[in-house]
Amino acid sequence: MLKEYKLSQWKDLKINGRTTDCLEPLTLFWTASGFEVNVKAAELWVEIEADYEAMEPWFSVLVNGAPIARQMAMKGRNRICLFRGRNPEEVKHVKFVKDTQAMHDDEVCCLQIHALFTDGEFYPVKEHPHKLEFIGDSITSGEGIFGARKELDWVSACFSGVHNYAVMTAEKLDADLRICSQSGWGLFASWDGRLDHVLPDIYEKVCGVLTGEHNRMLGALEDYDFTRWQPDAVIINLGTNDSVAFANEGFTHERWEFEEAGVAFLKKVRHHNPKAAIVWVYGMLDNEMNISIVRAIDAYCRQTGDQKVSYLELPAITSETVGCREHPGVKHHRLAAEVLSAYLQKII
Repeated sequence: MLKEYKLSQWKDLKINGRTTDCLEPLTLFWTASGFEVNVKAAELWVEIEADYEAMEPWFSVLVNGAPIARQMAMKGRNRICLFRGRNPEEVKHVKFVKDTQAMHDDEVCCLQIHALFTDGEFYPVKEHPHKLEFIGDSITSGEGIFGARKELDWVSACFSGVHNYAVMTAEKLDADLRICSQSGWGLFASWDGRLDHVLPDIYEKVCGVLTGEHNRMLGALEDYDFTRWQPDAVIINLGTNDSVAFANEGFTHERWEFEEAGVAFLKKVRHHNPKAAIVWVYGMLDNEMNISIVRAIDAYCRQTGDQKVSYLELPAITSETVGCREHPGVKHHRLAAEVLSAYLQKII
């Protein structure tokens, strides 16, 4: 017989990703957010609630580290089977992962967890020795990982919170991670030249890319408490959309403005993460902004004396590693994770 467990009823649930203190229900905002449990049972179900107008949420389920399911969340409140018919005497590690990013243009897009149902019992989930925070754009959101190479449609199904370089890097380093990323947004400007669609402006909120009364009520626009989760390293992957903006003839701003914005953002990141190594990575889709990024880092270090900030160029996309929407595919994310994890191993 299955017993219902509200998320606030026990301490053996591990929550991933930035969210609020509310556990009834738990709202999953960002890419790769979700929960983990260790459970000795024959079956396990989760009750989720979802809504959307255009961009439906997708999620993946992993059991003992292996993906076993991926699907679109249907509107309304539904129970989803995470596993059944398993050996009731063995402890299974189950991970529920939100594949899609926070959808800025869909004010009602939402994925929430209400309860778990099982015929067994829960056990503590191991704590990882490291913590990593990733700040980025569509690459860090995992856009383009799922889908045929020829696909160009911008749909929720193309995202992955499992097979992207940030998650792979965290796995290689045995680290927890949190992702703040938004497709099309940049450091100084978005791909279409908007100066208000930039990650530095929303970094200090729980999920500041979201808009509307519904998301305000969920707590997305509340101040984020950095003191409760301090990363060992903050990885910034921004500049790709800025380069598109600067290539537009109608964009009248100068590169030095990007560099000043970079210095200001590094100061903001350091303020909230005083002990973390900060690594600015770039190059998976283009390298047009690499000189400006290096200049921003150098200027920041000269102004502050901070020597724990560095630049790392990641492998450039090729015809063999491209995914859908002309974005990096799984092969490319794997290559980037290998380079980044090797680098981070030396500094954290």
